Amino acid sequence: MTKILWIILIFAVLPYSFLDARSFYVNPVIGNDANEGISANLPWKTLQKVNDSSFLPGDSVLFACGTVFHGQLKIHVQGEKKKIILFSSYGSGSMPVIAADGQFEEAVLLYNSSYVTVKNLEITNTGVTRKPLRKGVYLFLDNYGEARQISLDHLYIHDVNGSDIKALGGGAGISWDNRGNRIKSRFDGLLIENCKLVRTDRNGITGGGYTRRDNWYPNLHVVIRGNELYDIGGDGIVPIGCDGAIVEYNRLIKGGQRFPEGDASAGIWPWSCDNTLIQYNEVAYMAGPWDSQGYDSDWNCKHSVFQYNYSHDNLGGFFLICSPTKGNEAGNNGTVIRYNISYNDGGRVTWKSAGFSPIFHITGPVKDIKIYHNIVIRDRAVNSKEDKSLITFNTWGGDWPSHISFTHNYFVTTDTFTCKYGEATAYSFLHNHWRGHFTNCPKNANRDNISITKPLWNHWNEKKIVSLLRDYEAGKVTINSLFSILKLSGR
Repeated sequence: MTKILWIILIFAVLPYSFLDARSFYVNPVIGNDANEGISANLPWKTLQKVNDSSFLPGDSVLFACGTVFHGQLKIHVQGEKKKIILFSSYGSGSMPVIAADGQFEEAVLLYNSSYVTVKNLEITNTGVTRKPLRKGVYLFLDNYGEARQISLDHLYIHDVNGSDIKALGGGAGISWDNRGNRIKSRFDGLLIENCKLVRTDRNGITGGGYTRRDNWYPNLHVVIRGNELYDIGGDGIVPIGCDGAIVEYNRLIKGGQRFPEGDASAGIWPWSCDNTLIQYNEVAYMAGPWDSQGYDSDWNCKHSVFQYNYSHDNLGGFFLICSPTKGNEAGNNGTVIRYNISYNDGGRVTWKSAGFSPIFHITGPVKDIKIYHNIVIRDRAVNSKEDKSLITFNTWGGDWPSHISFTHNYFVTTDTFTCKYGEATAYSFLHNHWRGHFTNCPKNANRDNISITKPLWNHWNEKKIVSLLRDYEAGKVTINSLFSILKLSGR
């Protein structure tokens, strides 16, 4: 009798997740929606059955590997901190495919949900023709409050043919948005990692939310890490309406491939964000008729830090810093650009004339910008029609940049490059290295007291740096090793 009482007591105090966490299996080949779904031998059949079902904290919904589900996966669940609700795969073979076939605006919709992980799925949304707002995965909050601990992990999202025109609504591989006047809503703990995005139009990974300072309610603890993006129609990674977002260890190759004349895109950039950290990323081969820089610190952003990033072969240049003269917004203040490498960025040519594409484009009333300890190399052959601007300051809406400092940077070119200052004020150049031919750039002793013949530091020169970059691109060294070897932060 005593033994029985002890057994009853043990089960009474066991955690809920141990006793009640359930796994549901879904297989479109052998399944039947009349099944209970709690066995791989008797699974459910359709996405609709999943969408119509309720799930408890700690539950898992598992889709059979090697199968294709046509339709939309709609997730509206509430997990708990230690009882995440999981949507993933089971079995062996290729990841299960969620194919919306252009019949739904998004293939996977997470609506007003918390403590959810979606992983190990292949997702596509290809319609007969392009359609605005088409997406692979969409996370949406509306009058919800705070959505906590949402994770997208190891998703393969491809062939999402939204519109390539931003004004029409575009489209994206992964997108989030949060709104609500009655109950303000935001993400607190959004992780997007280890995902692969291919041919998602218009954009790769983008956000949304409260962006104006008179209604500021930013998303928190947003991390975008370790993702690969390839052949993206427009923008690559754009956190929006965040405070303290981290974008790191991502690789974006060939963005801006399909947006039209008059539109613009860039690789990785925050928009209306505070305290963003962007580090250890690679952006290469951004294309397009306007902008198309590797990196950008944009409108309404404060205290963005870009460090240990590699940018190369981007048609619009290495870096854009911009904000228009408009309203009472925060503008763009306090951007830091340090310890980065730009190789063969800029040099756009269009059928009309030299395409505007300075390596550094700083425009509008941006201020308090610090640019230091970066390496900028342009050693490829230059077309006579290319824009050969190293640094260009511009106005946007009537105001000019101010309080911009370039310190301890290394600039090397094999052609003649120029600097254009316009009416910018309080800009400075100190202790930079200039190697090559420059016009109107401060390389003389009156403005910058560094010899143009001195090596970068120790035994390093541009040829050895380029060789190291080739090793990185060939996979012989990691991006951590690349910057560790160069010791950019230590010189």
